[in-house]
Amino acid sequence: MSLKPQPADVFEARHNAPSAADQAAMLRTIGVASVAQLIDETVPPAIRLPRALDLPAALSERAFLAKFKQIASQNQVFKSYIGLGYHDTTLPPVIQRNILENPGWYTAYTPYQAEIAQGRLEALINYQTMVIDLTGLEIANASLLDEGTAAAEAMHMLHSQTKKKGAYKYFVSEQVLPQTIDLLHTRATPVGIELVIGDHREADLGGPDFFGAMVQYPAADGEIFDYKDFIASAQKENVFVVMAADLLALTLLTSPGELGADVCVGNSQRFGIPMGYGGPHAGFFSCKDQFKRVIPGRLIGQSIDAAGNKAYRMALQTREQHIRREKATSNICTAQVLLSVLAGMYAVYHGPQRLQQFAINTHALAQTLATGLHGLGVEQTNEFYFDTLNLRLESAEMQQAVRQEAEARHLNFRYFGEVRVGISLNQNTELHDVADILDVFGKVLGKETDAPTALEEVELLAPAGLARTSDYLTHPVFHTHHAEHELLRYMKQLENKDLSLAHSMIALGSCTMKLNATAEMIPVTWAEIGGLHPFAPVEQAKGYQQIFSDLQTWLCEVTGFAAVSLQPNSGAQGEYAGLLAIRGYHEARGDHHRKVALIPSSAHGTNPASAVMAGMEVVVVKSSEDGNIDLDDLKAQATKHADRLAALMVTYPSTHGVYEETIIEICAMIHQYGGRVYMDGANMNAQVGLTSPAIIGADVCHLNLHKTFCIPHGGGGPGVGPIGVVADLAPYLPGHAVVPVEGRSSGAVSAAPWGSASILPISYAYISMMGGDGLQRATELAILNANYIKARLEAHYPVLYTGRHGRCAHEMILDCRHFKKAGIEVEDIAKRLMDYGFHAPTVSFPVAGTLMVEPTESESKAELDRFCDAMIAIRKEIAEVEAGRADAKDNVLKHAPHTAATVLVHDWTRPYSREQAVYPLESVRANKFWPSVSRIDSAYGDRNLICSCTPIEQYVDHEEELVQADKGSSY
Repeated sequence: MSLKPQPADVFEARHNAPSAADQAAMLRTIGVASVAQLIDETVPPAIRLPRALDLPAALSERAFLAKFKQIASQNQVFKSYIGLGYHDTTLPPVIQRNILENPGWYTAYTPYQAEIAQGRLEALINYQTMVIDLTGLEIANASLLDEGTAAAEAMHMLHSQTKKKGAYKYFVSEQVLPQTIDLLHTRATPVGIELVIGDHREADLGGPDFFGAMVQYPAADGEIFDYKDFIASAQKENVFVVMAADLLALTLLTSPGELGADVCVGNSQRFGIPMGYGGPHAGFFSCKDQFKRVIPGRLIGQSIDAAGNKAYRMALQTREQHIRREKATSNICTAQVLLSVLAGMYAVYHGPQRLQQFAINTHALAQTLATGLHGLGVEQTNEFYFDTLNLRLESAEMQQAVRQEAEARHLNFRYFGEVRVGISLNQNTELHDVADILDVFGKVLGKETDAPTALEEVELLAPAGLARTSDYLTHPVFHTHHAEHELLRYMKQLENKDLSLAHSMIALGSCTMKLNATAEMIPVTWAEIGGLHPFAPVEQAKGYQQIFSDLQTWLCEVTGFAAVSLQPNSGAQGEYAGLLAIRGYHEARGDHHRKVALIPSSAHGTNPASAVMAGMEVVVVKSSEDGNIDLDDLKAQATKHADRLAALMVTYPSTHGVYEETIIEICAMIHQYGGRVYMDGANMNAQVGLTSPAIIGADVCHLNLHKTFCIPHGGGGPGVGPIGVVADLAPYLPGHAVVPVEGRSSGAVSAAPWGSASILPISYAYISMMGGDGLQRATELAILNANYIKARLEAHYPVLYTGRHGRCAHEMILDCRHFKKAGIEVEDIAKRLMDYGFHAPTVSFPVAGTLMVEPTESESKAELDRFCDAMIAIRKEIAEVEAGRADAKDNVLKHAPHTAATVLVHDWTRPYSREQAVYPLESVRANKFWPSVSRIDSAYGDRNLICSCTPIEQYVDHEEELVQADKGSSY
């Protein structure tokens, strides 16, 4: 017997789900002989890559993890006392294992389908409540991308809300974090806002020009200022005030709301989230109630379901850029849900007493350190401080000597000015750490140090009247889960309410919900990845620098571009950064007048919103009846605006799920008139290895690493949106004020130099283990799976758009509009799919009344068939209504989804059986997912907006209502 050795465990076979037999069967159903034939009939030949991707050979999971461990070990994890919004902390292991490392949490999608997302919605309500309580303001969102982004969003929101006509100046304290000031500059300039940087104690905000002001609490150098009088005087001039605050400090200090602030922003990182070389972290945003209808980002609110039970959902969604488009004041279309959940659960686990004790210990250690430094003759200049000391040394030479000695002991301080040193302590700091720090200065000064032996009781070093007296985190959820068993069961209870990729495929068009392989996720929680401060010396991050360099090289190969920036920490931020690169290019050439952005009517809502934020004027281009860009209208608009044309924004394949054959002609037309082409990379999963943005003629595109390159969606974040550009746009990629990027003078778009650095290893792992051939096959199988679903469903649901040969790309649009004649809405189909155990495809985008389906390459034929069987069964249920055999209003679709409580009632009065309600197919019985609430009344929630944990008084009232209801019940 001949035995042929070959690799036994190939990662590609784990990721690309369809087996050879599956593929053969699907090809027969589609009606083609091979995958190659299908691709030839789907992807226009003019845009095909001339060669295979030149990427390193694929590694097995074991080989990759061994190699990546060597790379990560090049990072030096020092104890960092740099501060500036990033602090060492500890994520409790029970939360790390059961949320951060749990696919039940990290593979879920943004909770648009709220009935199957009640767990993380409740966790987000906890987070919002935490932020509301600690900041003392009335409303908080579900998080933003980082502190700098939150600050910029506050500036834009307040600019839109000022009643001072023509006001354009925004005061920013020089003590605001430097990375925040950098990002504010980036965001202010394109829209005509002028930043005025200065000392808040000397600021004159009188006159008609100022609309807002921002201060930091505590300040960047650690000083605690009492801003009460500053805020009062600003508001007398109709100037809004934003305070950036530290959540841990707020357990001891008077809240911004009590000081009169209109908005509070900050970073929740120190509530258990590793520094991660800059991210991802959940930026927080809270404000006065008057801004509730303009607050940026996601807002989770309470409503009721069809049975009258409490239920959560995303509130006030008409605020979002998806709907407001070019009228939006923000392009934010996501949150940092997974990080918000972690930070909120950190507060649930520790409760107010432990959180305050962390703060007390940190403050006491800071005072102990200050006392020791004073004994050594080192000047500390902060009169009031929480955790940060500001040292003024005798000379620049002494500063350098301190740095050398500290780094020799693996300690990082902040060095600024010629003689300044900043030291920020954290909740992981212990007494021996203080002794180590004192030894550094003792060594430099040639003096003996007395190591502190115990922490003594201290008085809060804050201005008079700033000691916190108000309560916070009073809701029972922050008091009942402090034992690990209690928290474990609470987290499991929440997890069980949510549908994720751990349950079934999530065929969301334009969202690419593919496999997030466990091997890709493992390095995320390594200390070598999570333990670095983003402003640590780059020589301590050689492992990260290799990751960045390799990933940039690989993404350049995939896109065909000359350069890539990894800084944008969401797809929308990538869009914005790409448009800024185009803006920078035009302005460098003296073409300041080029401000017109042509955008197809079918574009995602972030496109026009990003264009407006970049200072551009949006001109909408029509779509033709076949769903493509209307070439005649495009030419007319390009000709009309030729002298002012800045850019075209185009998605490829189109948002209609088709490879437009005229794409090269479209890009050439824009170039002819002096514009540049921005390609939205939302659909890159249909390009990799087959074509590229450069091939079609684009100049810049963003990539959604949380789609195409396997970073999980996290229930609504985090994401990463790097941008690739052609050579002449490379100088205009994002820079950074704290950690300069060579050759780039543009401002930052994210707070950290490399954005969400700690999750980049996920995409690095995916590319490493797939290799170029595996990536190409993934694209081919994504197209195969989509066309198989199309072939199975097109007799039941019309497919709106296809290419020349009747093929779709990696997704398709199912037309459900004609069901309205029978009273069935597309929402009814979405809710009914929950009873079959599926999350709905994308609802009403890009065409109202439709479903956009994207299966990805990671789903097997068996799973595709389960989904198709469910859709076909639902079509039969609709037919029953159309034929009059089922009532138009009282039917299985209108009442969907069905909870266990619904079907367990004593008297079942509905005109269909309980079995049809919850077990519509035999396959559902084997793995039933039960929605925890019935259909939610969104309008009720918007009319009665509650965005925090229900007050305890309402629990009492509700219990009394239940008692009265029970008295009147017959069972």
